[in-house]
Amino acid sequence: MIKYETIHSEIKDHVCTITLNRAQVHNAFNPVMISELTSEFLNQSTNSATRVIVLTGKGKSFSAGADLGYMQSSKDFTIDENLEDARNLEKLFHTIYSTPKPIVGRINGAAFGGGVGLVSLCDISIAVERAIFAFSEVNLGIMPAVISPYVIPKIGMSQATRYFITGERFNAEIALKIGLIHEITPSSRELDQKLEEIIVHLLASSPSAMSQIKGILDKNRTEKLDVLRPYLIDSIARIRTSPEGKEGLNAFLEKRDPKWKIV
Repeated sequence: MIKYETIHSEIKDHVCTITLNRAQVHNAFNPVMISELTSEFLNQSTNSATRVIVLTGKGKSFSAGADLGYMQSSKDFTIDENLEDARNLEKLFHTIYSTPKPIVGRINGAAFGGGVGLVSLCDISIAVERAIFAFSEVNLGIMPAVISPYVIPKIGMSQATRYFITGERFNAEIALKIGLIHEITPSSRELDQKLEEIIVHLLASSPSAMSQIKGILDKNRTEKLDVLRPYLIDSIARIRTSPEGKEGLNAFLEKRDPKWKIV
């Protein structure tokens, strides 16, 4: 296992838990964390031992977004330096978005700015009740640019418009209502219980099918219907004849668990 400076990654029972590990600054991003997160998601995307990825934060916060100390040091960057910085952040978000394995967000506390962007990239997100959220960029005179392609499909244009331009904080109930998260738990203990329940379902699902489902979800978001229709027809035909497709049908007919299911 790679030893990182700003994150911790551990694989247990086919689940890789990636923890943002800068609790002293509420798990805020700096260039090192951006680089390490990008590398680890790339690693886990191709790691056959990993079936599910969990993303969470250490301490009381999930992620405060950009590190203010780093932002202060970058205020005198040239346009080229800012372009490079933005490219690295965009690469991180696109890498996570492109990860073919299911990502579960264990939202253990506050998420601001880019931290909310991370939440939006999770396929399933559960949050503790005390969690608060904000697209706080506007309050700093900047904007949630590179996270917008991932946030807007999650919460919709209307909600994104409001919360992007006000920067106001909203609680877990509102995050649930607008579709940013899927469930709320009263405490960290219940958060872990719900996480385990979700993992059980994911470990019972076909790894290949889950990956391809993420692919068709992306196509539904980005392609017009005339392009989408033949792609979907081809996709279902091919997966039915794939090894896991055949195994799933045989297991159903034989009234047994499929070979991929982990109990």
